[in-house]
Amino acid sequence: MDKTLRYSVAIILLSLALGGPALAASSTPVKGGKLPAIYLRIPRDSDEKIYLGLLGEGFFEIPQIKAEGVLIKIFNLYCPVCQSSALAMAKLYRQIENSPDLKNKIKLIGIGAGNTVMEVEVFRQTNNIPFPIFPDEDLTIHNLLGEVRIPSFIAIRMEKDGSHQIVHTHFGGLTDATLLLASMVEAYGIKQEDWRAKEAVSPPKESRSGGVLE
Repeated sequence: MDKTLRYSVAIILLSLALGGPALAASSTPVKGGKLPAIYLRIPRDSDEKIYLGLLGEGFFEIPQIKAEGVLIKIFNLYCPVCQSSALAMAKLYRQIENSPDLKNKIKLIGIGAGNTVMEVEVFRQTNNIPFPIFPDEDLTIHNLLGEVRIPSFIAIRMEKDGSHQIVHTHFGGLTDATLLLASMVEAYGIKQEDWRAKEAVSPPKESRSGGVLE
């Protein structure tokens, strides 16, 4: 079987195996709503644990991530649009990590719908993904999210009472990371002028010979 058909076939087979239409997917995430109960395995990698602010082993829910907001990317290894948007996500990660106003406030994660642990690792290595990504081999999470379009981007904000709220969604390809970040920053209530101004006036690096490095 052509591997590019794997994702579609997996959805059909899972639906048939569990009773077809009797297993209705949850509703698609919408702004102002909440995520369903999604459980992911705590990463073994110590750097990923530190990035997410997690300890120990076992499972965690996304709102347990130590951040003011989390952006979730739903992808599939065999989705060409997911591959093309990976570069924008890597850029988004760097923009956040290089900004004192955003670092530790916004975290990124990915969930591979229909992908095994090995396939998720292939996606990570092929696209140089710098943030934690997790498998959803049996499509449980994808179904809980209303079988959202692949790729999809869901941003949540952590509330002071320990709850969370979906503040932004984007279904489909992503090429402009800065535009998405601006939408997220606004939704999270972070002053855009702060990080935008610092990004704009950051002096160029100089070489030892005195020349400017691009």
